[in-house]
Amino acid sequence: MFIENIPGENMNVDQKLVDFAVSIAKEAGDLTLSFFNDLNLEIIKKTDGSPVTEADRGAERLLRQRISDSFPEDSIIGEEEENVIGSSGRTWILDPIDGTQSFINGVPLFANLVAFEDEHGSAVGVINLPAVNECIWAGRGLGCFADGEKAHVSNIETLDGCCVVTSGVDYWNSLSFFKSLSKTETTIRTWGDAYGYALVATGRVDAMVDPIVNPWDVAPMMTIIPEAGGIFTDFNNIKTANGGNALASNPSLHTLLIDLVND
Repeated sequence: MFIENIPGENMNVDQKLVDFAVSIAKEAGDLTLSFFNDLNLEIIKKTDGSPVTEADRGAERLLRQRISDSFPEDSIIGEEEENVIGSSGRTWILDPIDGTQSFINGVPLFANLVAFEDEHGSAVGVINLPAVNECIWAGRGLGCFADGEKAHVSNIETLDGCCVVTSGVDYWNSLSFFKSLSKTETTIRTWGDAYGYALVATGRVDAMVDPIVNPWDVAPMMTIIPEAGGIFTDFNNIKTANGGNALASNPSLHTLLIDLVND
């Protein structure tokens, strides 16, 4: 699972798969919005200490059901339930609410994430942001779109004047990265989780630096960021969702930031 794009392949994904992924992500968004700011929402701590709610679990059940109904032979990987191993060689990767802590705290920057990969690698990615009424999606070879309009990363070429976002400083074991950035005229903000990647894909910020991630947190970015003209890798500069960390930026900044996070 989570295979990387095969070098030399230029296989455009079927637009119908993109449309399907967008539709189920938006449907999951409607469900999660029905629980948003519910003062009676039950919050459960998982074994790893992270929170989960009825909204997370309900949204993932909905996504899994829609996929199973339409593509019963496909595999499904999600954050909240056990993997389903299919026979088609195709895989859907789901994060029903990326940014559950934001969701719980009434912050509208949570997302519903849907990714799809086939035998050629990452093929579809969707970031649905229901509380701010935005949806960013991409299909391999088809481009990246924000609510139907073509999206592209920024074109700033230096750290001076750029904006870098991250999910939270508490995730960083060392502050050396921030100390290095502080020597430049870089703006640093914590508009993180999937929202940070949405900002990168649409050119509103210049880079997202994520020190701790699970594959389902960033699987959609494997398609979205490249189709928006950017670069997505882990901190070792490998194009993967499995690295445990992630960095997305425009091409000019990527090497500079890779050097800084590894300094």
